[in-house]
Amino acid sequence: MLRLSEGWKDYECLDAGNGEKLERWGNIILRRPEPQAMWTNKLDDKWKNVDGFYHRSNQGGGYWDFNKKLPEYWTIRYKELTFKVTPTGFKHTGLFPEQAVNWDFMMDKIRKANREIKVLNLFAYTGAASMACLKAGASVVQVDSSKGMTEWAKENRDLCGLSDKPIRFIVDDCLKFVEREYRRGHKYDAIVMDPPSYGRGPNKEVWKFEKNMTYLLEACLKILSDKPLFLLINAYTTGVSNIVLGNMLKEMMLPIYPDGKVDSGEVGLKITKDNLILPCGIYGRWESND
Repeated sequence: MLRLSEGWKDYECLDAGNGEKLERWGNIILRRPEPQAMWTNKLDDKWKNVDGFYHRSNQGGGYWDFNKKLPEYWTIRYKELTFKVTPTGFKHTGLFPEQAVNWDFMMDKIRKANREIKVLNLFAYTGAASMACLKAGASVVQVDSSKGMTEWAKENRDLCGLSDKPIRFIVDDCLKFVEREYRRGHKYDAIVMDPPSYGRGPNKEVWKFEKNMTYLLEACLKILSDKPLFLLINAYTTGVSNIVLGNMLKEMMLPIYPDGKVDSGEVGLKITKDNLILPCGIYGRWESND
């Protein structure tokens, strides 16, 4: 299934092609690399008249070229949520707008549960999913190996007006944290994760999606409550199909929690110019039948 994030007003994918995308973040236009935009596209003037242009280097990485001085950061809203946005040295802006479709899903499930829900957010980045769950009334524990991204998540908490809500921020290796939670006897009603293709923990622990994902899912199943609400996996790993995530959940989770259903697919964004779809990763999720 293809799921599109169509509730945005402050964000827009204006155009894409030739390995790039053109985006509006509030009133600021950014041009960034986009490997999925493999089709050819005639670059009109709006591609040249941008506020920021990220140039990829042949040696890896890249740099930003700004046509005007941008604020240190600015904010954009998605429905009830407000997030900090700023161009980073590795082309990202601190937010993945395609994930809004998953924020909607989680908020809806939490609000309809009519009970206390405890959420674990792994590889939490700047905490957008955490804020969605927190706004919906859940308590949240979010884990990320980057201290800088965790501090950014705290800023997003404050921007969303959630500073008095129950959330813990943990800087740790996600797999090690989950294993310790099992030993402590801690349980969660919902787990969301956004594991990278490759990464390192705070103590140089190596993460590889193809090698470690099965172990992480097994560990997560041990800390789910007796009545879980959902388990959601987002992924951007090239070469891994959403069918793989669906199969993992069907084979590993459904036998333990048969009172639920598994769904997997792609997430994407509509391109304003020609109404094409920009693919933005895959997801797999188990959700209760409640």
